[in-house]
Amino acid sequence: MDLISNNKVSHRYQKGERIFMEGSLTAGLHCVKQGKIKVTKSTHDGKEQIVRLAKAGDVLGFRSLLAGTRYSTSAVALDDCVVCCIPRADFFRVWQANLQFSTSLMQMMAKALSDAEVQMLHLAYNPVRERLAEALLLLYHTFRKEGDQQPFAICISREDLASLVGTAKETATRLLSELKEEGIIATRGSQVTILKADSLSQIVSLYA
Repeated sequence: MDLISNNKVSHRYQKGERIFMEGSLTAGLHCVKQGKIKVTKSTHDGKEQIVRLAKAGDVLGFRSLLAGTRYSTSAVALDDCVVCCIPRADFFRVWQANLQFSTSLMQMMAKALSDAEVQMLHLAYNPVRERLAEALLLLYHTFRKEGDQQPFAICISREDLASLVGTAKETATRLLSELKEEGIIATRGSQVTILKADSLSQIVSLYA
């Protein structure tokens, strides 16, 4: 812990700023200290697909680091963030010396692969309305503060929401309007407020 603490580098990122870019050299292990981050991958036609969301306490870039490859994804700040980077040399020093650390990271990697497989299946087979409900629940469970009694609200662009769902911006906007008319969500500009998370869960369960 002393080695990591003494050698880590802390960076502040503004909303929309890239933390690392797909295809660039892997610098190390990125640990989110504060803020919300989207992890994206480019499709064959140049579009952006959000493959993961990250919050304080999460780590980024570990798969590329362990595989010894360039970054396979990009990470972009959804709001102002603080991210620490553990240089690759220090990371591997701890990896080789600490069995508990390496085991925990392998478990994390296995879970990430499992989550990616589930997301691919849902994108392939679930209708867009169900995928939108699932994306809203993902935002809810990822970024909602534990114990908060207020309705969960988040600012997210329609482009980012469409990228998370895997659909066109126009389709995501239309379906958001339908959920708003049903009283499940409320919207104000880019802000989406989830009023009835249980109703979103019911929509998702139709194709679970």
